[in-house]
Amino acid sequence: MSQTETEIHAPSTIQAPKTHELKPERSQLGFMRPDHSKSVIMDWLTTVDHKKIGIMYGVGSLFFFLFGGVEALLIRIQLAAPDGQFLSESLYNQVFTMHGVTMIFLVIMPMAAAFANYLLPLQVGARDVAFPRLNAFSFWCWLAGAIFLNTSWFLGGAPDGGWFAYAPNTSVTFAPGNGMDFYAIGLQIAGIASLVSAINLIVKIGRASCRERV
Repeated sequence: MSQTETEIHAPSTIQAPKTHELKPERSQLGFMRPDHSKSVIMDWLTTVDHKKIGIMYGVGSLFFFLFGGVEALLIRIQLAAPDGQFLSESLYNQVFTMHGVTMIFLVIMPMAAAFANYLLPLQVGARDVAFPRLNAFSFWCWLAGAIFLNTSWFLGGAPDGGWFAYAPNTSVTFAPGNGMDFYAIGLQIAGIASLVSAINLIVKIGRASCRERV
């Protein structure tokens, strides 16, 4: 065997370069960036990725869609025959109100946010939305408002003044419980999430438009 063949078939002693591991570091504002290498659950709970936030919006919306569907079935059972006794008058008003609130504020609006968060940055050719942390805050704020609103079922009764909340149905005379208080505060919390998300998306679109003009 010649020396050339020996050199060709000899095992290589060159070591492969070590892969670079991303470690948590502090941002420019001093916040510690989340460590996504520990667990899948922690990765989703601390993510600021617009795709994952859009997926979480969609999953949350589908969950409350099922919840609102159950409320719709209860309403239909009550109205299936004259003088139905399946639900009491007070409970029927609560189910009727929460069905409308759930389908509008906890299904339709977050589903729109799900598609906007997932698709809009891709459509404008951006890596993410304008404010990723604010985007994550909007989702958790919406979820907190949704949970707060539904805890009224176990804390004295759900809102019973209609999902439209017209006066005088929301007054103490016609809605003596604390359900309408949960209604007002819960929608305020969810409204903050919608406002923050809208500002985030508008800024992203505006920045993309300005970049194209330049």
